[in-house]
Amino acid sequence: MKKRIILVVLTLAGAAAVFGADFSLSAGAGGLLGGFFTRYMLKAEGTVDGNPVKIDAGQEMDQFNYGFFAFFDATYGVFSVFFQNGVNNFREPVDIADVGGGARSGKGWETVLGLSLLGKYPFNLNERFTVFPMLGVNYQICLDQARTMPAGNVYDRTNGLHEKDKDGNAYKLSDWNSFWIDLGGGVDFALASGFFLRGELLYGFRLMTPYEIKNLEMMKSMTGDPNPKLGGLTSGPSIRLSAGYRFFKN
Repeated sequence: MKKRIILVVLTLAGAAAVFGADFSLSAGAGGLLGGFFTRYMLKAEGTVDGNPVKIDAGQEMDQFNYGFFAFFDATYGVFSVFFQNGVNNFREPVDIADVGGGARSGKGWETVLGLSLLGKYPFNLNERFTVFPMLGVNYQICLDQARTMPAGNVYDRTNGLHEKDKDGNAYKLSDWNSFWIDLGGGVDFALASGFFLRGELLYGFRLMTPYEIKNLEMMKSMTGDPNPKLGGLTSGPSIRLSAGYRFFKN
């Protein structure tokens, strides 16, 4: 692993030398605030106990995130490790044709450990200010998932009592692991002796999670529909503020 990191750094340094650009190494830490919005609909048609059925099931969620992170910057790429808590309000409406529907709603909480890799291209405005567009990915590893029941008590979503997959098994924390595509930009403000302040604004788009894939499989099992439809989007912004130190520059 160390050899790979050294190889990446040397490659970036070589690229900077070829194009005659400045190259630097820096590291730092800071805090983050953000959130995301989920709106999707799951639809299936088939038969249940010999009767035709059409099901529309949705997910509506608004989540606020907060946490902290540490980063390593090699001019054209930034690797970050972050720890993040999230608090959300959710609503899950379900409508079954000719039968009726309802909705489950409440509050939820999650904790994740994230790994982020963003490419960036810096532009020096003057001796103090540097701006840079950013594009990359992050992977979030779920450490905790909890929700409230209608009565208000909180439960662990992996306990196997309140939520189960199509085979009647408890969900695993890894079912809520997620992969995101991020884009945005940032600005550095140089201080004395290599120190700097950094602000970043990112917007992320989440790909389908294993939990959502298992919901598709559940619809197939319940209705016999070989191709249930899942449509929608999960996305949201984040703001990161940090302080860093530039310990190498050519």
